[in-house]
Amino acid sequence: MKALCITDQKEPLQFIDKPIPEPKAGEVLVKLKAASLNHRDQWIREGMYPGIKFGTTLGSDGAGVVTSVGEDVDVEWLSKEVIINPNRNWGPNLAVQSAEYQVFGMPKDGTLAEYVLIEADRLVQKPDHLSFQEASALPLGGLTAFRATFFHGQCQEGKNVLISGVGGGVAQFAFLFAQHAGANVWVTSSSEEKIEQCKSLGAKGGFNYRSENWIKEAKAVRGFDLVVDSAGGDQLNDFIKLMKPAGRIVFYGATTGVPSKLDLHRMFWNQITLQGSTMGNDEEFVQMVDFINKHQLRPIIDSARPFDEAISAFDEMKAGKQFGKLVLTLD
Repeated sequence: MKALCITDQKEPLQFIDKPIPEPKAGEVLVKLKAASLNHRDQWIREGMYPGIKFGTTLGSDGAGVVTSVGEDVDVEWLSKEVIINPNRNWGPNLAVQSAEYQVFGMPKDGTLAEYVLIEADRLVQKPDHLSFQEASALPLGGLTAFRATFFHGQCQEGKNVLISGVGGGVAQFAFLFAQHAGANVWVTSSSEEKIEQCKSLGAKGGFNYRSENWIKEAKAVRGFDLVVDSAGGDQLNDFIKLMKPAGRIVFYGATTGVPSKLDLHRMFWNQITLQGSTMGNDEEFVQMVDFINKHQLRPIIDSARPFDEAISAFDEMKAGKQFGKLVLTLD
């Protein structure tokens, strides 16, 4: 089978021919129909990820059909259309992952291959209203957004929510989840086009964070109950100024680094929570899929292309011009 692997070559992404694996006890073999990319994959390509193991098949997101099952696996899984939960070893504490926690696709072979070997308890049935391409976009980004929005963010109907950097996949899922929960949602981006796209999808409004006046414009909302952010950095102080009392700022990344200072005085006086977040546990993965089924939600897809053209998708993701998930088709 063809697999896209990380190597020590000048171009680290290489297609490698690997044998089709056979499931052992508790495992299943899934024929992938579609897979989607995450920034994590590009960071591994650039060597910016801990514990890189050369020869590993990349990819955390995928959807396909179960073609064979190992011992002790219910044969009812055979021929089922499934999506893959990329969590591994979250552990018993639902509030935080264990020290053994991993994400599918490094160091264990991931979804950028024609076939994937995975434990049966990582499978969830694909929502019927989604295509394989749409379903493949869900796992990593969707779960990260779901935890940030609901577990930590406590997003509810009628709340004012600001999603920062809405060009990113996780941010777009947070936008969709908050919207479908009945919240009033605003977005930020450096792209007027992406702001307008979100408004066409139901956002109350948007702010260009490169504008000198964006904070003044955002204050017209009269306070946010929740901000979901991926960048960190000094803009955290901007968010603090925009929060309602007892508001929550949930961040799942720090791409712009740590803030040079933090407005602790305003935080403690207004009882604002600053909360870190990661992907999410297995229970939340099931809750996310249930939410998507209930609301017939569809992820935002930028483009889909054949698996053979995967490296061009990586290059597009690095350029950061896409709006929605980049999907690879394998069938």
